[in-house]
Amino acid sequence: MTHVVHLMNFAWLNFGNSPSTKKFMFDFLRLINNKAVETIDWVLYNSSLELEPESCNLVPKVLPIGPLLATNRFGNLSGNFWSEDPTCLQWLNQQSLGSVIYVAFGSSTVFYEIQFQELALGLELTKKPFLRVVREDIIKGKHQFYPQGFKERVSNQGKIVCWAPQVAVLGHSSIACFISHGGSNSTIEGVSNGVPFLCWPYFSDQFLNESYIYDIWKVGLKLERDERGTIRKEEIRTKVEQLVGDENFKT
Repeated sequence: MTHVVHLMNFAWLNFGNSPSTKKFMFDFLRLINNKAVETIDWVLYNSSLELEPESCNLVPKVLPIGPLLATNRFGNLSGNFWSEDPTCLQWLNQQSLGSVIYVAFGSSTVFYEIQFQELALGLELTKKPFLRVVREDIIKGKHQFYPQGFKERVSNQGKIVCWAPQVAVLGHSSIACFISHGGSNSTIEGVSNGVPFLCWPYFSDQFLNESYIYDIWKVGLKLERDERGTIRKEEIRTKVEQLVGDENFKT
């Protein structure tokens, strides 16, 4: 079966708003990829033929060797920007099977204040336990600013950390779903652990990954923005309930 990927989901069309920026990214990717194909024997690709048969067969010299996931086999990894908080795993051990919403947006996603607060209130509305990763620099130009009384109200519902051991978290039996920006690592880690996605892409390949998750693999849902481009708390609650209530989304 052939799957269709919409043109607007290509990475270079989701890299900024300026036409010149999009063209620069397209030319850059074309130049780098064409030069690479001319000089190498194989491209080792962290995916699998089962996940992306059309892509693997379309591009020459591609050898899928994945999915490869990071482990803690050789001690703590040094490639993270922030120190992982191991207490989140202890907290997950205390939660019910398949009950926790995991929320993480990678190392570079930035929120505006109103969107940061809507996400917080949406998680509260679900009345489900949640583990949320909140970097210190996640709000544009400001420190973290939660809705008034939020932390007190959710003190028994959720846990907030600066950074988490994501592979271990996604492999934990208490995780119900993953609210994610859909970065390449997060996508492969979530799919490999059979965790349903609630997609929240921002730029570049994240929109293409959302298309795979929603349209092709059918292991997640999209979040819809309002007329101002904001994902509201009611939308978050509704989609979480739909996602965790449907066994068909589990891989």
